[in-house]
Amino acid sequence: MLSTEIKGRMMVLTLSRPPVNALNEDLIERLNEAIHRAIANEMISVLHIRSDQKAFSAGADLALMQSCFATPEGPDFMIAVVRRMQALFARIERAPLVTFAEIGGAAVGGGLELALACDLRIAAVEAKLGLTEARLGLLPGAGGTQRLTRLCGRGLANRLILGGEVVTGADARDLGIVQWACSRAQLADRAREIVAQYASIPRAALAEIKTCLASADDRDHHGYEAEIGGTRRLYDNPESRQRVADFLNKTAA
Repeated sequence: MLSTEIKGRMMVLTLSRPPVNALNEDLIERLNEAIHRAIANEMISVLHIRSDQKAFSAGADLALMQSCFATPEGPDFMIAVVRRMQALFARIERAPLVTFAEIGGAAVGGGLELALACDLRIAAVEAKLGLTEARLGLLPGAGGTQRLTRLCGRGLANRLILGGEVVTGADARDLGIVQWACSRAQLADRAREIVAQYASIPRAALAEIKTCLASADDRDHHGYEAEIGGTRRLYDNPESRQRVADFLNKTAA
């Protein structure tokens, strides 16, 4: 489901849940455990998150969504899962080390939200990135509305999130969603090169710098609760439920 390897001052975390690294309870918990190990090891300066699947992560697990939408109590269960995703991504964002996402394939929905929680991102120019929840009558509730807006500004967030737009890795670089883009063939080597640069910096310095950078963008965090409230209401919305059902049925066919 995932593996970790320590290389000097780097921990490489490889997502490996075929076929698309869908985020379910088990993977969320394993990611939490890996983040805990990286934070606890004071020799680690960089956490490098990558995938050995075709996709970086296609977001929430469809089987989990389908089972939740099939029962009256399902939406409340999904809200609990989304809260755990929010908490996980917040830990990644606040980690006292550099977090780096290597996006070789699709990063959509919760998969892109995972990458957005990282400090730095590189994508293959061929990769597809997007917060596509609006197409299902939902919203990106694991931090996507907040982080993409802070990263790229309200206008671009409006365009991408309201329209459920998917962009290439090359476009993502031009729009400021990722910091680097290169061909998929060059991605692994380029990612290692970049990560090594940050791993050469003392962890204590990285931690202090991150604290200062975060203070420049301090928020009251009401936006996260707004995501939860909006997500919960949309789970009960008839049109949203129908769109999700149609999507899941088409996917299962």
